[in-house]
Amino acid sequence: MENNLENNLENLTDKVQDAKETVKEKLSDDIKHSGDKVSEAILDAKEKLPNITPTPPGIKAQSSAHDLKSRLEWGEPALTIFDVRDRETFNNGHIMGAMPMPMEQLSQGIEPSPSLALNRDIYVYSDSDEQTSQAASQLRNSGFVNVSELQGGLAAWKAIGGPTEGVVESMTPPSAGDYNVVSRISEESAKSAKQ
Repeated sequence: MENNLENNLENLTDKVQDAKETVKEKLSDDIKHSGDKVSEAILDAKEKLPNITPTPPGIKAQSSAHDLKSRLEWGEPALTIFDVRDRETFNNGHIMGAMPMPMEQLSQGIEPSPSLALNRDIYVYSDSDEQTSQAASQLRNSGFVNVSELQGGLAAWKAIGGPTEGVVESMTPPSAGDYNVVSRISEESAKSAKQ
């Protein structure tokens, strides 16, 4: 009887081991193919749902100060702002985060680098829209594809309350409107009333 029990136990152990192997094989096979099923399910769900996820604005050949500010408010780091005015003017005041790239330097050509790829989004501005257009053309001729001309330059940027930095900018005392929308509206109302 003991031999019989041992044989039965051995048979059961073998069957359990076989079942484990079968389950492992089945799970392994399911895992290999589940990626396809999951991807299909995700695509299926996306097709059925309305597009409710907002997307940041894309780059245009010509952008307003509002376009750039909106893009920055998305927190999108993959862009560069070039100020093509002379270095002294740049030092006096520029859009916060802009890089100096004087027209003289730009006319010598600019080489792509790991931090400045040919497909990087570049916003460029100068003292006039004409100079901005020339700078953008030079960048495009150098192979950069996503170049946008910031219309109105620094004046337009400051007009919408965009952040600036520089020697002169740091000496200009901020008004209450620089920190508070309600104060800014009051200041604008007061200006309009005087006119």
